[in-house]
Amino acid sequence: MTKRKFKFRFSRKLFAYPYLIFMLLFVVVPLVIVLINAFLGDDGKLTFANFAEFFSDAGGGLTVLGNSLIIGVVTTLICFVIGYPCAYLLAKYHASNKVLVLLFILPMWVNFLIRTLSTKAIFMALDIKLGMGTVLFGMVYNYLPYMILPLHTTLVSIDHSYIEAAEDLGADRFTVLLKTVLPLSLPGIVSGITMTFIPAISTFAISEILSSSKIFLFGDAINMHFSKTTNSFGVGSVMSLVMLVLVIIGNVLMSLTDKEEVKSTL
Repeated sequence: MTKRKFKFRFSRKLFAYPYLIFMLLFVVVPLVIVLINAFLGDDGKLTFANFAEFFSDAGGGLTVLGNSLIIGVVTTLICFVIGYPCAYLLAKYHASNKVLVLLFILPMWVNFLIRTLSTKAIFMALDIKLGMGTVLFGMVYNYLPYMILPLHTTLVSIDHSYIEAAEDLGADRFTVLLKTVLPLSLPGIVSGITMTFIPAISTFAISEILSSSKIFLFGDAINMHFSKTTNSFGVGSVMSLVMLVLVIIGNVLMSLTDKEEVKSTL
């Protein structure tokens, strides 16, 4: 009898195994633990008391969520108002000067905690009182690149022949921007809004540092419920699930927008 030699060959499936193991240990398992804790009471029995406590706003969870949504909307609007013109100019001069794009990407290479602490040091050096204004400034400063980059990617990929056709038909620059460029950049707008809004409503370090813990957001509430002093994992798990639902809704909106864009181009 001849022995078969085992030949080890690399394949795509083999390279996928480490990623699957990582996702299982650090994504799926924590989500399962959070889901289980959401339905467990202090006595270890299944209960809906955690959901009742959060949605009844007994601990102020809904109020904090509402405040976080308002701050998230304001932050996203400011980032869009600043980011769209920047992304438009970057896309316009993309071929001639790519250094400008690099300057907007550079802040993302620094840890956001270091950026926030540096921003607080600047405010303290200028004797600026920490509060809502400094928190909004810090959030816009940290999340503005997440608005600019998707917009820039979409604007660069727009076929310039559409703009030329609109100009040949007599449209001025503002009309071309409003009726041609803006609709074609809708996927980048939705992506930028989602990438800015979701982190803005879930942040806790920025609001805590730049307000000296005076402003309490949804991320702060989740962090507080999971702390050792409070030790209310059940309500914190419910709030984490609410945040997960918001993230899923944002991703669904992004996918639907991409599908509509593909249909419109076919």
